[in-house]
Amino acid sequence: MPIPPAQNQNLPPRQRLPRGRVLRAQLRDTWLLVRQFRWPLLGLTVTVLGGGIIYYLLARHAGEPLSNLPEAIYIMLSMVFMQPAEDFPSAWYLEIFYFVMPIIGVILLAQGVTEFGVMLFNRRARGKEWEMAVASTFNNHIILVGLGHLGFRVARSLHQMDQDVVAIELNPQADLVASVKEMGIPVIQDDASREGALEAAGLARARSVILCTQNDSLNLKVALRARRIKPEIHLVLRIFDDDFAQSLQEQFGYTAFSATGMAAPAFAAAATGIDMTRPITVEGDLFSLARLEIAAGSHMVGQTVETLEQSYNVSVVLLRRDGQSDLHPSSSRQVAAGDLVAVLGGSTEISRLAQENR
Repeated sequence: MPIPPAQNQNLPPRQRLPRGRVLRAQLRDTWLLVRQFRWPLLGLTVTVLGGGIIYYLLARHAGEPLSNLPEAIYIMLSMVFMQPAEDFPSAWYLEIFYFVMPIIGVILLAQGVTEFGVMLFNRRARGKEWEMAVASTFNNHIILVGLGHLGFRVARSLHQMDQDVVAIELNPQADLVASVKEMGIPVIQDDASREGALEAAGLARARSVILCTQNDSLNLKVALRARRIKPEIHLVLRIFDDDFAQSLQEQFGYTAFSATGMAAPAFAAAATGIDMTRPITVEGDLFSLARLEIAAGSHMVGQTVETLEQSYNVSVVLLRRDGQSDLHPSSSRQVAAGDLVAVLGGSTEISRLAQENR
C-alpha cells in the first residue's frame, strides 16, 4: 500500500547505519557466506595445499627440486586458475599436474567459488541475507511485524524515539520499504509466523515485538510463537475488537490495542515499556493516561511539575514517592529519581516524554 504524500514529506532525513554496525554486519555476512560455500572453499584449499606438498616431494624425487614448499603451493594455485609456471618439467608425473590441476580448478570454480566472490562484494544485491546480517547486530531492540500504513507510522515513531527496530513484512511495497530503510531500519521479507523469521530478526535479543498486521489471527499466531521462543518477551498487538483486546490483556498479559484505539505513537510507547491506556477522544483529540518511573540518569530529575507540564504539554495527575501517592502534586514540587509519575496527554507528547526519560 503506497505511502500518502503527506507522510513522505514528514520522513526524517536519510540516516546511514553507524560504521561499527556496518562492519559487524559485514563480518557476520561473510561468515554466513563462508558457511554456505564451505565445501567448494574447502575443496579448493585442500587441492592447492595438498597438490603443492605432493608436487614438492615429487619434484625433489625427479631431480627438479623447487626452492621451498611455498613455491610449490604457488605453482598449484597458478595452475588451478589456468596460469601455469613458465618452466615446464621433464618428468612425466610432474607434467600430469599441468593438465589435471586446471580441470580441477574449473570444476571447483563452477561449484561456487566464483559465485561466492560475486556475493561477497555485492552484499546489498542479496537483499534478505544482508538485512538479516544487519539485524544480527541489534540488541535489546524492537521487532515490528507488518509494514502497512500503521506499521510505517509505528516505525517512524520508534525512529523518532531513537529506538533500534527490525521490521518483518512478507509482501513489502517497494516505496514503503525504501522509506523505512532510509531510517536505518532493516526490513526482512519473510513470514513472521515462521520461527526462522523471528530468529533472523533477533528475537532472542529483542525486548519487544509489535504486531500490527491487519490479520488478527496472524497477529495472535505470531504472538504465541514469539512467547514460545522467548516467554518473557513483551508483546504489543493490533486487535480489531475492543472486548477481545481487553481479554488478551487480562488473560495473557499482552498489550493489545483495538481498532478504535489505534495510534502509532501509542504502539511505539507501549513497546518501549510505558504503561499507557487506550486513547479517549475529547473534542476530536486523542488523549491517554500513561505511567512511567523517572530514571536515575534522566534530566527530569530536579525539575518541577510545572516545568514538566509546560515542556511536554502534558498534565501530571499523580506523583508517587516512597509508597505515598499525591493525586494533585503542586506545581512547585520537584521530581526525583525513582518517582512514579502519571501523566495525561497525547500519544506523541507521552512518547517524547518517555524518550527523554532515558
